[in-house]
Amino acid sequence: MVMTDFIEQVRVGPMALPGVLDLPRGAHGLVLFVHGSGNGSGRRSMRNLHVAQVLHRHGLGTLLFDLLRDDEAPDRRHVFDIALLASRVGSALRWVAQRSDLAAWPIGLFSASTGAAAAIVAAVQPPGRVVAMVSRGGRPDLAPGHLASLDVPTLLIVGGADPEVLAANRAALRLLRCSKRLEVIPGATHLFEEPAALDSVAALAADWFDQHLTTRHPS
Repeated sequence: MVMTDFIEQVRVGPMALPGVLDLPRGAHGLVLFVHGSGNGSGRRSMRNLHVAQVLHRHGLGTLLFDLLRDDEAPDRRHVFDIALLASRVGSALRWVAQRSDLAAWPIGLFSASTGAAAAIVAAVQPPGRVVAMVSRGGRPDLAPGHLASLDVPTLLIVGGADPEVLAANRAALRLLRCSKRLEVIPGATHLFEEPAALDSVAALAADWFDQHLTTRHPS
């Protein structure tokens, strides 16, 4: 069990999106979760919470928040509105930058589904504070005009039994010019529900963020 010094229920950005900020003792970086806003996603997602717990053990804080308001979430068109989702990610990054207790922290993005495209779009725009990215079963191909501009080390994780998404990630990988890697989890489907599949995702994400987020403590 990680000893956690600080857990705060927060309202993120001008839309006051609900979220949970969790900073374990001695944390040296912050990872924002950017989900696809579908069923089972968001700050209460068991998959996101599982990955977040592993990141905490690696000395990383997490911000899990909902990209859509309650009145927006039922409309499936919003799940694929990359510009809308990216604007919410950008708002979250600015919200973090405006907090004096977080402003100096290196930032990573952990994304899934259409959230991967939103994370990429947000990362290439101001405030430009993202230093590492991980996508789990994401759709980076939905941000084709931004892939070549991304200058953030990016790890793409895809299930071996998720052929369409795997093909989309391989196509996106060819367009990325940043430090990049594709990891395929054998036998895993889109939601990584198979035994140990999500553990593999969490371990890969933690190692990537350990490698690319700076080790300095926030001032």
